Amino acid sequence: MQSRHRVFAEDLLLAQLQGEDHFDNVPDSLVLIIFNKLADARSLGRCSAVSKRFNSLVPLVDDACLRIDRVISSDGADADDALGVSGGGGGAPRQRGGAGAVFSGLLKTVLAAVLKPFGHCDAGVRSGHGGGGKHAPHHSPAEVLKNFSSIRNLRMELPVSDVGTDDGVLLKWKAVFGSSLQTCVILGGTKLDHAGPHPPPAPTTADHDALASQPQQQGDGSIPESFYTNGGLKLRVVWTISSLIAAATRHYLLREIVKEHPTLQRVELTDAHGQGTLCMERPQLKEFTEKPLAAAAAANRTQVPACNMKLRYAPMLELSDGTRIQGATLVVIKPVGETGGIGTGRKDIDEFVADAFDGPFREAVSMLSKRRTYLLEMNGF
Repeated sequence: MQSRHRVFAEDLLLAQLQGEDHFDNVPDSLVLIIFNKLADARSLGRCSAVSKRFNSLVPLVDDACLRIDRVISSDGADADDALGVSGGGGGAPRQRGGAGAVFSGLLKTVLAAVLKPFGHCDAGVRSGHGGGGKHAPHHSPAEVLKNFSSIRNLRMELPVSDVGTDDGVLLKWKAVFGSSLQTCVILGGTKLDHAGPHPPPAPTTADHDALASQPQQQGDGSIPESFYTNGGLKLRVVWTISSLIAAATRHYLLREIVKEHPTLQRVELTDAHGQGTLCMERPQLKEFTEKPLAAAAAANRTQVPACNMKLRYAPMLELSDGTRIQGATLVVIKPVGETGGIGTGRKDIDEFVADAFDGPFREAVSMLSKRRTYLLEMNGF
């Protein structure tokens, strides 16, 4: 008796000899489900070259994921121009009635050394330089996606994070944009120690002073005076401004894509390291297409409006999985006078903040949300 596999193979061979292709019997709806599971834009582009049928179906996919594999550095640009802070430190936050002050020169003296501005991809096809060799052309995201006519959910991933940090430093952010910033949440820590047999790392100077005063602040969660004088607040300001610039730069990158794909329902632009995520749902995408984009002067990014910020701080957080976060900081940002966005009430904002991050960082946000809140203001830049 012949095996079922042998009979099936012979049937396929006979069908091939007779010019029959069983794959033609697979309905288009099932093929589209397979393509949506594949999602990767470049792989789908290769599939479109397989046959006329695939070429007609690939543009109809609902879900697409584009991984940008090349970053163009702007090392040659002036630091102030790249950051969009030429003349005056308009973006420096000021605290409302709190101890200590943040000087207006902070942007130029500190941020330029921390943030490494990037143009995330080529604006078109660029040729290589040096060595005289020929390089494969690189295309902008808009060029890669131009043949997709029905995308509803788009995820884009940058190869690197935007904000440079030292080893062991925690910095994560999530921002929502319409035509401009609607809200942003930032989670930071001066030292992240994952669960393990090794002892926790020594605290930084700023957080050592805060830990020493922790018994006196457990009642109301107050930040000690030393936090303002030994660089603790300045570091958080750098994190905040750097994250907002990164988010605004990513938002600017999407302008052509959103314009050319009116079917979009959700866009997410993240990075391979998981540092930051820019999100836009259908209401934000509609606003993005209907209202003019305010670009920052001398910078390829969207202008960041004046904002109110809520800062919460804990010298040390110990999470349930053993993870320790020193100098844990949660910053929630909302533009001044913003009434739209993800929600108009405090409950909507609290839900967005609580769901911003996954894993142990979700627990960290929950713990920090119970700490005392400090209000700050920031000018637009």
